[in-house]
Formats: sequence, structure tokens, C-alpha cells
Amino acid sequence: MNDKIFTKPIKKQFEFDEEVAAVFDDMLQRSVPFYRESQKITEFFALKQLENGGVLYDLGCSTASLLLNIHRKLKCEATLIGLDNSEAMLKQAKKKCEAYGAKIEVKNADILEYEYAIADVFVSNYTLQFIRPLVREELIKKISNSLKKDGLFIFSEKVISHHSKLNKDLIECYYDFKKEQGYSEYEIMQKREALENVLVPYSEEENIKMAKSCGFSHCEVVFRWANFATFIAVK
Repeated sequence: MNDKIFTKPIKKQFEFDEEVAAVFDDMLQRSVPFYRESQKITEFFALKQLENGGVLYDLGCSTASLLLNIHRKLKCEATLIGLDNSEAMLKQAKKKCEAYGAKIEVKNADILEYEYAIADVFVSNYTLQFIRPLVREELIKKISNSLKKDGLFIFSEKVISHHSKLNKDLIECYYDFKKEQGYSEYEIMQKREALENVLVPYSEEENIKMAKSCGFSHCEVVFRWANFATFIAVK
């Protein structure tokens, strides 16, 4: 289903409700530059890391597209777990997993409170930016503490620049991309207003510093387009 959510006036802040869940896959493809490419990188490193008995968590799994792609390519027995606090998203995820006969666990959970098993891989796609900055580091520490030595945390985030002109130009570049995907100026403005104070991005440097201060030995960007980046942090 095509994303037409912001063709009408917004009445509330952005949330992952039934309306968003129904068009979310289309929204991602048209709103996140090179989304498929960043996901392929995530899949590649996750699959290299997983061995028999391995565990992978996808935090903010939405409709489970990434987990399904990893499941299709798995060559070992591993546990794939998706967590999300949107029942609307999980409803879509469960339908897809059932349709493909995929053995994937998807659960309604608060990723800040959830008790994680020791894992090989954590994935977070554009989820941290929706976690309040005051508790974001607590989550990263929890992830680090739940990873095996040399385990991976692969995360994608919208990023900002602290150079005001460059940041403004990056946003303009991104809006040009959205227009090319068929979004109108009005839709772009409406979504920006809906996300105000809901999505709080860090800079590339701030994300790397946060990961290193929370127990990761190394963190770097493996893919970036303008103000969108995919990071890999190593325990």
C-alpha cells in the first residue's frame, strides 16, 4: 500500500499506529535513501556473525522485513527475535512471518526494560533516534552488556551536522530525494512537523562516542548517504 499519510493535515505527533503500519514498508523505501543497500550490509555482517545456537535481536523490528531476509539466508540454527512496542507493527510482522513459514519470534516489548539473553548480534534500524537522549546511553550499555565478546551492534540512524550551513544543505539534499520519490512539498512539511521533538538525531561523531563510552571497543560508519548512516560497533 502506498504512503499517503501526510497528504492530509496532521492532528498529532508521529506514532507507529495502524495507519503507519499499513504503509510502513513503502514509507521506508521512499523515505530512507538507499534503504535496501544499508539493509544488505546489515544482513551481510549479521549472517557472518551468527553460528549454530546464535542469537540475534532486532530492536524496533517493525514489520520484520530484515529478520525475514536474514532468515531466508541463514545456513545455521540461530534464534531471531524481533522486539517492538507497536502492536500495529507486530500484527503486520506476524502476518508476514506466518505467510513465509518463518520461525521468528516477534514480541511486544519495551526495549529499555526487556531482559535480553546473551546474544551474538543486536540490530537497530532508525530506532535509537526515537529514544529520549536521557536514557539512550542506558540502552546502549544494556546492549553491550548482553553481547558476547566480539559481538556486533549494527545500527542505522539519521544524523546531523553541527556545522549549521552544512546541516541545512544536508536536509535540503534529503528533501530533494523525497520529492524524487513522489512526495509533495506539503507532505514533507507535514511529516517534519509530526516528527518535531519525537525524532532526535545525533551526529556521526556523537553516535560513535556514545558506543565507545558504553562498552564497545570499536565503532565506525560502514555506509552513509548525506544525513543517513549505518554503524557497526564491536564489543
